[in-house]
Amino acid sequence: MLNLVLFGPPGAGKGTQSNLLIDKYNLVHLSTGDILRGEITAGTSLGVEAKAIMDRGDLVSDEIVIGMISSKLDNNPNANGFIFDGFPRTTAQAEALDALLKGKETSISAMLSLKVEDAELIKRLLARGQDSGRPDDKNESIIANRINEYNNKTAPLKDFYAAQKKLSEIEGTGTVGNIAQKLITVIDSL
Repeated sequence: MLNLVLFGPPGAGKGTQSNLLIDKYNLVHLSTGDILRGEITAGTSLGVEAKAIMDRGDLVSDEIVIGMISSKLDNNPNANGFIFDGFPRTTAQAEALDALLKGKETSISAMLSLKVEDAELIKRLLARGQDSGRPDDKNESIIANRINEYNNKTAPLKDFYAAQKKLSEIEGTGTVGNIAQKLITVIDSL
């Protein structure tokens, strides 16, 4: 089973590349935001619990998110694998994900980390903001803060996968096709 963590700062191209990899390798996309919204809409017990937490303005616990991921894995028994988007973001989450996957007799195959310079990220996000209408993509200081948050709080997760010899860093600049080919080369070598 091919289980990938697609990683990188905001604006690195994770969404674009994720869609290409999902199609090429017939993977199931696991976006924690999408999973949360789906569980809430479906009215599952985890969704009801998550909604109550979110309605209070609190963050949904790792335990609930892992439970939702477990459910998604169980609901896709014939998948070729999964691509994790937006999770894990911390070492504790990565450890919980590893434990969950081990219990299902699988594991993360690789973390594919897209590297892009901060100035390029800002340029991309401002351009995306013109099309997407997302307010967080229109304000350069908010964008800079998001990138700073990633660099300080999320990027250290790369060390976790590097220690497992599962980290591959890929240059995330160039054409969409060129970046996709770099990712495919790494995946095909697994």
